Amino acid sequence: MNTLDLELRNAVSSLTFALDKYPDRVEVVPLAQLVTESARKNEKRPAYVKLEVPDEMVKALRGKQGGQDLMLLVVVPKEVLERKESRIILPGEVR
Repeated sequence: MNTLDLELRNAVSSLTFALDKYPDRVEVVPLAQLVTESARKNEKRPAYVKLEVPDEMVKALRGKQGGQDLMLLVVVPKEVLERKESRIILPGEVR
């Protein structure tokens, strides 16, 4: 298992724990509300998104390694959002 896979697995584990045990301490903001500028990929540059966030968040991202909050970009697929309203439990689905 490479380092990126291990980091992702640890991040998912940390997020799952936080949502289960401390949901009131997890901050969630829809990404679209933070976007101030964006551009699709072209031959001269990669795609990018520019976000407007509180200064404390920028400090936390640029702070010392190991002592900072875990910040993730999490994508919840549309299909999962649609399943949220369903009363039918599919095989492998946990309620």
